[in-house]
Amino acid sequence: MNKYRIMFSPTGGTEKVAKAITKEWDNVEDIDLSIADKNIVLSLTKDDIAVIAMPSFGGVAPQLALDRLTKIRANNCKCVIVAVYGNRAYEDTLVQMEDYAIKAGFNVIAAISAVAEHSILHQYATGRPYEKDCKKLAEFGTQILEKVDKKDDSKPKIPGNRPYKKAGAGMIPKVGNLCNACGLCADKCPAGAIVKSNPRIIDNGKCISCMRCVDICPKQARKVDGFMTVVASLAIKKACSVPKNCELFI
Repeated sequence: MNKYRIMFSPTGGTEKVAKAITKEWDNVEDIDLSIADKNIVLSLTKDDIAVIAMPSFGGVAPQLALDRLTKIRANNCKCVIVAVYGNRAYEDTLVQMEDYAIKAGFNVIAAISAVAEHSILHQYATGRPYEKDCKKLAEFGTQILEKVDKKDDSKPKIPGNRPYKKAGAGMIPKVGNLCNACGLCADKCPAGAIVKSNPRIIDNGKCISCMRCVDICPKQARKVDGFMTVVASLAIKKACSVPKNCELFI
């Protein structure tokens, strides 16, 4: 049985969660869905198992990541889908991921919701996943392998709605005077939204507000609008006031 982590993790929170889930798994291969223009050639088998992990942006998964997932030939590979969110709500992310995983040929045997530090409003879920989160996620991973060993193909009841909620408008980072056009953001942008010949130029139509460019900029030259972050922070303050727990659906 081959094991895989199939991840879309622009700022690292989703990757931390996926690695916590598979802490007790051996020989896990990573598949990165965040690389722009990469032709994913991967064919799995029904004897394999994969953790498919994506962030929840406004209650749904990034369409770009979902589309890349469907390029994989899963061939009934067993999988657990993982929605990672910033302590507000994951809403329809899991059912959306379930539908796209099935479209790619995966056999969804479990689902997990997990909290990581908010990628824009860092005051929410700061530092998560905590050590206790990671311990719980590792326990989930063990339970999933036990289900596989029992050859239990029962389907989990996954929360969410169909049709999915509509994705909201994201916040597009702005480029400040500190930018020295090093090009790192353009090389690493999952959506290819930053012009490589001039990293100061952003294609607003391609940007998915994943915040990788903000996270990796060595000069801290990219930021989202301060007024908009204040407005967004107030809008979700109540929903984020109580820390959410990781959940397993199996």
